[in-house]
Amino acid sequence: MIYNLDKINELSGGDQDFLVSVISTFLEEIPSDLEVLKNAVTAQDFTQIYQFAHKIKPNVDLLGMETARANALEIETLGKTTQDINKINQIFPALEKDVEQAVVELKAAFGL
Repeated sequence: MIYNLDKINELSGGDQDFLVSVISTFLEEIPSDLEVLKNAVTAQDFTQIYQFAHKIKPNVDLLGMETARANALEIETLGKTTQDINKINQIFPALEKDVEQAVVELKAAFGL
């Protein structure tokens, strides 16, 4: 399992409706955010790279996806500061793979 629900469970205090709501929101928003980020990387649009990596980062963090969070943070930083597209191109596939895997696993686990 690529995700860990400890943070959400702690925040929810055992409220299953809250947990499902957070997961549903993740499943609705993250695939399109990831697609925008992918297109921004292809277009070398550093403003959008920064913005969408920044937007994805807390969502994967909430799901305990530490590697994905670290990759999103690095892409965010690179997009804002050095604008090193080669480094971003090296990191993005791992972020994309982790997020896509989480989406599949969460849909299956929660029947969404």
